[in-house]
Amino acid sequence: MTAIKQPPTLTGIDGTDGALAARADGTTFRDTLTRYYSLTKPGVLYGNVLTAAAGFLLASRGQVDLWLFAALVVGTTLVIASACVLNNVLDRDIDGVMDRTRKRATVTGSIGARPAVVFSVVLGVVGMAMLVAWTNWLVVAVGLGGFVVYVVLYGMLSKRLSIHGTLVGSVSGAAPILAGYVAVSGVVDVGAVLVFLAVFLWQMPEFYSIAIYRHEEYARAGVPVISVVRSIRNTKIQILAYTVAFVVSTLLLPVFGYVGIVYTVVMGAVGAYWTWLGIAGLRADDDDRWARQMFRFSLVAVLALCLMVSVGPVLP
Repeated sequence: MTAIKQPPTLTGIDGTDGALAARADGTTFRDTLTRYYSLTKPGVLYGNVLTAAAGFLLASRGQVDLWLFAALVVGTTLVIASACVLNNVLDRDIDGVMDRTRKRATVTGSIGARPAVVFSVVLGVVGMAMLVAWTNWLVVAVGLGGFVVYVVLYGMLSKRLSIHGTLVGSVSGAAPILAGYVAVSGVVDVGAVLVFLAVFLWQMPEFYSIAIYRHEEYARAGVPVISVVRSIRNTKIQILAYTVAFVVSTLLLPVFGYVGIVYTVVMGAVGAYWTWLGIAGLRADDDDRWARQMFRFSLVAVLALCLMVSVGPVLP
């Protein structure tokens, strides 16, 4: 991993001018913090926390308990970060083969497995303690369930053994929005099921798109993703099917009265365009280029969903 450029160091009051700023190997405290922070997979982390916040705001319907919201967001962030760090430790063999992950701190050895596990435990314990203290038992159950599914059922088992690993991983990926919703509602109702289903379904075309343009890397690492085990063509068909299912799930929220016409128009337009992209993929000549387009728009789709479920209850 390329070291961060060191700023000029200041002489301390005890006469030392490097002891506080850098260790003998040239690694600064800031370098170390950056590496530990990278283990939390910030892109994955904040995306999941965003869905948790969206679920909370949907259930709140404009009446936001700020203290509960803060406890949910911080506690959930720490629990998800804990799972991501532990996943980095478990995936060192796979990550070392793939281009996009071979520079992770747990692969290069700049952070050892033991300190990474300790870091994960601290994050997880503090995060769960916050959820136990200031939310409800449903949030705690969803948090624990999501952690176990992601780390054990997905990371340790299905990801390495089965083509259905993505389905298992999508369960944990949809847990945050469910946790956010039940933090307010205290029950698993139709709204909770629909937002969980929407995020669960969204992850399938999102990851399957990655499986296409990272096909060679997954094959080299021996990870049985759908594009490796079956075919690119089959993966495209699955992407289209799950995209349509996602669109349908998002449009059920207004049917049950959780959101209004503004949400319906926006998500209808987003869903129509994403579906059109999925259809275009069936006849695309450049599979990698199309898959990257599909993946990029998946990020637009989930951002639109989070925004609209957050504000949808207070709009017409």
